[in-house]
Amino acid sequence: MTDLISIKQAPEYVGKEVKMHVWLTDKRSSGKIMFLQLRDGTAFFQGVLLKKDFSEEKFDLAKSLRQEASFYITGVINEDERSHFGYEIKISDLELVSNTEDYPIGNKEHGIDFLLDHRHLWLRSRRPFAIMQIRNEMINATYDFFKKEGFIKFDAPILMNSAPEGTTELFHIEYFDNDAYLSQSGQLYAEVGAEAFGKVFTFGPTFRAEKSKTRRHLTEFWMIEPEMAWTHQDESLDVQERYISYLVKRVIDNCEYELNILGRDVEKLRPAAEGNYTRLKYDDAVKMLQDAGRDFKWGDDFGAPDEAYISEQFDRPVFIMNYPTSIKPFYMKKDPENPKEYLCADMLAPEGYGEIVGGSEREENFDVLKAQIEEAGLNLENYEWYLDLRRYGSVPHSGFGLGFERAITWICHLDHLREAIPFPRMINRMEP
Repeated sequence: MTDLISIKQAPEYVGKEVKMHVWLTDKRSSGKIMFLQLRDGTAFFQGVLLKKDFSEEKFDLAKSLRQEASFYITGVINEDERSHFGYEIKISDLELVSNTEDYPIGNKEHGIDFLLDHRHLWLRSRRPFAIMQIRNEMINATYDFFKKEGFIKFDAPILMNSAPEGTTELFHIEYFDNDAYLSQSGQLYAEVGAEAFGKVFTFGPTFRAEKSKTRRHLTEFWMIEPEMAWTHQDESLDVQERYISYLVKRVIDNCEYELNILGRDVEKLRPAAEGNYTRLKYDDAVKMLQDAGRDFKWGDDFGAPDEAYISEQFDRPVFIMNYPTSIKPFYMKKDPENPKEYLCADMLAPEGYGEIVGGSEREENFDVLKAQIEEAGLNLENYEWYLDLRRYGSVPHSGFGLGFERAITWICHLDHLREAIPFPRMINRMEP
């Protein structure tokens, strides 16, 4: 019996007859020979069909196939050094499942607006295929890394009654007779988990009510938020560096085919896989910008051009440490040696991609945290449960959050965050 295999399994079946279920992405013919470009969800490769091997009726059927037609093929796998994949199939039989009419995404240039309007179909194309495969590798690498580091997965709620970073960027909803918000971050709940289990990480959707056309923002995205009890900021930075270098190395090692599809220069990624990330103080970053003639003063927050300039001075991610308290959230711990700054850091990705990770040591003292909540103008009642973590067994603890789409955008060298999500929600597509 002929084995039914995927395209990705083709290297294991060279010289053997196999069967596959495939979709057609393109075709060309020279009369007596036909070249079919095929996909099956695992990879893309070519099928070669010779007229002499087919009845006239079956050959006419092959000629009638249109883009995204689905069918079964039988044939022998051969090596093909000219292709990215390295293999092809010489087809000996074809069984049609369904043909198509007027598939809207042709093999030509389309504008990004058109492609996003047809994202449900565009995902079948080579570029989004490669991005989603890399995304999947990064998800698997994330679980592997944190398991190896002794973390447990801890799920935070999507509906929340309090905001980690203020309410100005939250989606408000009515939750029966109470106010609630779509999750802005799982961090506060991860702190609950850290004091129960020591080391936890959340991985889930988060929402920001901000409209933007920049490549840096989405209304809906995924966050990975580790939280660690008995951990100071410098130790947290060590974990962050190990995590990002591990992610990049996994992609380099396991996604060569997908990186080639994207035309990604792997050599630009290798330094990030090596670690040794510079830790640059906020004060020094300010001086760097000022020395470059930029209009930037101490106390300002970095904009996208500022982050891009700083990151372009390094061949791997760089930490910016100890920001002014005026531009960071209430839950961070102040630097004992300089109370105007928090013990925090943002990690900037190289090649101008800017911030991908933000983290800090958390304020563990009850009285100090209570005062910082009040200074932020937040409703203290909504944070009583959070203050309980300081009432009962408080310890030094630290954590960070990785914007998953931002990391994918950098690793894949994309122009926009929206390429990095499987299916942008309509709210993303409708951003003005």
